[in-house]
Amino acid sequence: MAVGKNKRLSKRKGNKKKVVDPFTKKEWYDIKAPSMFTVREVGKTLVTRTTGTKIASDALKGRVYECSLADLNDDENAFRKFKLICEDVQGKYCYTNFHGMDITRDKLCSLVRKWQTLIEAYVDVKTTDGYLLRVFCIGFTKKVNKQVKKTSYAQSSQIRAIRKKMVDIMTKEVNTEDLKSFVVKLIPDSIGKDIEKECADIYPLKDVHIRKVKVLKKPKFDVSKLMDLHGEIGGAVDESGEAITGGAGEFIEPEIQDAV
Repeated sequence: MAVGKNKRLSKRKGNKKKVVDPFTKKEWYDIKAPSMFTVREVGKTLVTRTTGTKIASDALKGRVYECSLADLNDDENAFRKFKLICEDVQGKYCYTNFHGMDITRDKLCSLVRKWQTLIEAYVDVKTTDGYLLRVFCIGFTKKVNKQVKKTSYAQSSQIRAIRKKMVDIMTKEVNTEDLKSFVVKLIPDSIGKDIEKECADIYPLKDVHIRKVKVLKKPKFDVSKLMDLHGEIGGAVDESGEAITGGAGEFIEPEIQDAV
């Protein structure tokens, strides 16, 4: 075979592409949790810098962050996980909103045992501010005082009655509140305690929890509502992303610039 006939054998010069570290094109943004939680700055997220038509804020919007309640509220309640979705970017801050709640698998496995009845219920319900949520509840039957019998199984009629009560309480708690008030109720799990109290006359229950919350539908995005959720006035921020303090409707005079 004549040399130079096969194109793949011939070596081409200057064909090597210069390897650039992708992290040189990235920048960090702070994730801000809503005002329902005590720890507001949850963490940081990475995104490619704005180049041409690819805008960094568009890449950040819609990102979902999963955080433990122990990190959000600085306590020991680590088995509950909250999902926060980035809805707006201002300065170097990602403003998030509630996107769902779940409990860890190890906690769920520790609750399920033999010789008792597991009762579950779920309901699709709308908040006063237009969020459609699917709320799941879980509970277990327990032994009464001085019970000799090994098992504590509920009859199918009792299970139906308990499930109906669970659905009624969850509907009542969500229907009458907006999303912010509902999340405030989720943090101490007060709904689970109410269900436990209400169902005691049907069959005594224990370990009643709101197992999961899904956001099915959202109202149209409104910046001012998101800022209210974060406890800041209608979205007025400076270059660093910090909120500009001032009363509602108060005129904020712009700074004098050296050059235009």
